[in-house]
Amino acid sequence: MTLHRILRSLARLCAAGVLCVAAGTPAFAAKLVLGAKNFTEQYVLAELTSQYLRSRGYDVEVRAGLGSTLARSALENGQFDLMWDYTGTAALVYNKIQDKLSPEEMYRRVKALDVPRGLVWLDASPLNDTYAIGLPSQLAQATGIRTVSQLAEHLKTDPAAKHYVFGMDAEFANRPDGLKPLLAAYGMQFSRAQLKQMDPGLVYTALHNNQLKIGLVYTTDGRVKGFGIVPLEDDRHFFPPYNATPVVRKGTLESNPKLATQLNALSAALDNDAMQAMAKAVDLDGKSPRDVADAFLCTHPLP
Repeated sequence: MTLHRILRSLARLCAAGVLCVAAGTPAFAAKLVLGAKNFTEQYVLAELTSQYLRSRGYDVEVRAGLGSTLARSALENGQFDLMWDYTGTAALVYNKIQDKLSPEEMYRRVKALDVPRGLVWLDASPLNDTYAIGLPSQLAQATGIRTVSQLAEHLKTDPAAKHYVFGMDAEFANRPDGLKPLLAAYGMQFSRAQLKQMDPGLVYTALHNNQLKIGLVYTTDGRVKGFGIVPLEDDRHFFPPYNATPVVRKGTLESNPKLATQLNALSAALDNDAMQAMAKAVDLDGKSPRDVADAFLCTHPLP
């Protein structure tokens, strides 16, 4: 059953006051404060987690809409009990790690660094919300470009490529680990006129409308699939992994002995395809994160 059909069925269930996760487990008054950042994927993760845990008897308060640094500070200070964070964010932003690490190495490093802080990284999900270079489907089909190295070669050999515009958000354009080292890693060159800083959401629309030939996208954003954007393989492994992972205060886990197992089960159920479908349902189809999360939980029974 597709997510669209599940959501239509869910609407009927909601009208009848029945939700998939409303299993009737009596609450045992374990109060948890769940933090979340300020973008679609995080709102969906917050709904998935809160609905699932409430169905298992927890009293969950969601505090969403924060930037990465503020959310992390709230977790460290005990204002949050748990949140979903990303291995790449923890490595580059919180711990200033510049080494090129495999997904497994990065997870082990950030997990170990947070032990003295009283924070526990549970199992990393397969969901990897990293950067990608995206092309409009027409350009990808016409050229056969599937990797960033192939794009770099195309830029050197096709005269028309000197007119390609590369769109990205201002943060990536100015980060020390962003645009400049990416271009150096792949030997790509653009004139100043070819580089366009713009709101992240507008990159997807501009690629879809063929106003951009190249754009910086996020691999789990629903607009990648919804707009037919082709993300290129990062064949030189420039972009770090950003595996979404539940991070919980140690004391919270000690007070709730089943919590780690439950969150690990949810983490294992999440991957890029699932999140792309849920994000598309929110960003393009106008569904609420609440309904999208419940539809997912309907089809993914958890312990």
